Amino acid sequence: MIALSCSNITKSFGIDMILDNISFTINLGDKVGLIGKNGTGKSTLFKIITGQIPYDKGEIYIAKNKTIGYLKQNPDYDENKTIFDECLTVFKDLIELEKEIRNLEKKISEATDHESIAFKKLMDTYSNKLEEFNNRNGYAFKSEIRGVLKGLSFTEEDFDKPIYQLSGGQKSRLNIAKLLLKKPDILLLDEPTNHLDIDAISWLEIFLKNYNGTLLIISHDRYFLDQIVNKIFEIENTNLLECEGNYTDFIKYKKSLYESQMKKYIKQQKEIERQEEIIRRFKQHGTEKLAKRAKSREKMLKKMDIIEKPILNNERTRLKFETKINSGKDVLKVENLSKSFGNTLLFSNVNFNIYRGEKVGLIGPNGVGKTTLFKILLNNIDYNEGNIKLGHNVFLGYFDQELENLNEENNLIEEISDANPKLSEPEIRNLLAAFLFTGDDVFKKVSNLSGGEKNRLSLLKLMLSKSNFLLLDEPTNHLDLPSKEVLEDALIEYNGTILTISHDRYFLNKIATKILELSKDGIHEYLGNYDYYIEKKNLLNTPTEKNSNNKTKTQIKEEKKRKKQEEAEKKKRKQYLKDLEEKISNLESKITELENLMCKEEIYSNPEKSKEVHDELELIKSKLEKLYEEWEEFI
Repeated sequence: MIALSCSNITKSFGIDMILDNISFTINLGDKVGLIGKNGTGKSTLFKIITGQIPYDKGEIYIAKNKTIGYLKQNPDYDENKTIFDECLTVFKDLIELEKEIRNLEKKISEATDHESIAFKKLMDTYSNKLEEFNNRNGYAFKSEIRGVLKGLSFTEEDFDKPIYQLSGGQKSRLNIAKLLLKKPDILLLDEPTNHLDIDAISWLEIFLKNYNGTLLIISHDRYFLDQIVNKIFEIENTNLLECEGNYTDFIKYKKSLYESQMKKYIKQQKEIERQEEIIRRFKQHGTEKLAKRAKSREKMLKKMDIIEKPILNNERTRLKFETKINSGKDVLKVENLSKSFGNTLLFSNVNFNIYRGEKVGLIGPNGVGKTTLFKILLNNIDYNEGNIKLGHNVFLGYFDQELENLNEENNLIEEISDANPKLSEPEIRNLLAAFLFTGDDVFKKVSNLSGGEKNRLSLLKLMLSKSNFLLLDEPTNHLDLPSKEVLEDALIEYNGTILTISHDRYFLNKIATKILELSKDGIHEYLGNYDYYIEKKNLLNTPTEKNSNNKTKTQIKEEKKRKKQEEAEKKKRKQYLKDLEEKISNLESKITELENLMCKEEIYSNPEKSKEVHDELELIKSKLEKLYEEWEEFI
């Protein structure tokens, strides 16, 4: 049954086309991931579906009696309410129903005439209200609130905090909590994993997996999408591409689609070349019959639907991290490190080593001190106890998730020039262009950039530093999916050492060779990527599955034999084509020679010789026509 469908939805802002004839259908129970580069219209589509903005044309269908819930980025709150009281507003009707039941109970207890019609009506009303209260889980809604808040990393102590004391991230989590508690039939989530730590994201995944309603989720969290969705919609170049499966399935599908389109394009180009060559030859030496066939082929070419050359990953940032010099083998040694703020202990007994070439992921819940540890390593703040030793020839580069290393008053050229005074303006402009800052963009003030643009600028500065030990604090924040993939590829190729804080598990899976889990009591080390860390944490001992691609010796032998035969056949065909074209070339030369003879006086003035040359010419043309037909079929 259809929950939601859009038909030919079109939306423009001025002359800019955002969505062009977008059509899709979502069935009840579907869990759909909506992806695409920043600015492609994902949030615009959400606002159209929820009626926040109009659309130019098209139709939207929402199943009858189905409610829609939308995760807004900046909700309005009564700032003086506590977290728990704000969540109680979701159950306002249920709380009112409970009050009605209490009032009815009071009236029942005060009634004296239990045989009267009025009392029976009172009891019927009470019974109906009580049944409704039970059906709506009235006795458990407070426990439900506690469960959702705890799942989203709020503590019992947080429940009584007034909203004005909350950080932006905590308000975002409260927003998610309220929406989940409402349980709408169709749930629209816009970047729900922002501001969540890994534990909270894992809880949300389980919650959404078991959610009975329909989901449409905008997300750049690829691991999250892999865990939840059964369908992917991608908005690209104002159009929508649909794929069954999760994000990993989509990547495979997109790659196969590109390869298929490229094959069709190449095949068509070869066919065009083939037809043009046939036409050229038919026109050059053909008979009247061949000339007609040439014209027919020309008409066919003009009517052909030309396939555009497919483009994969168009307009992507080009990123390459390099080091000035190699560091020593021992890059960083931390022993018995502890940090407190006043009487509050953040962490203690932190011990770990990092060696040259390692790519280390630092994980742990929000507030455990990951960013504080980075600032200690950078000598920006002091620590209470312990030892820190940087290795020989170690040069640190730091990516700050708050992007405080950017001067808001600079324009882009000034920002790069201040850190790299030896670079000329043309060189800086070329570097900025490589990071998709072109034209007048380079004169923008840093303060006017979006989060993603600031992130790209900061990564460019880090790249130019040529440091051999990178400290990266949430480097994939604000990046769209193509930009994340570019960064990942660059970090995989990087020959230096990396220590990165990240809640992006897909990112950690791709680049990390070691995971450090920070807690209040120290660090646990896992020698592998994020999936390995999860496996060890859950004590999973699943046997390694046999590779379905493994082949027997007989299969390999048969495959080699088949390939050898194919190569021999290919070689034979190539030689045959070469011989055929040589015969055609010889006949074409002979025709030219005979045609020249026909122009000589001693031939055209002698009827017998003229007839002889003419007959020979017609015979050769006939042979040539047959060879052309053979060659045409062969190629």
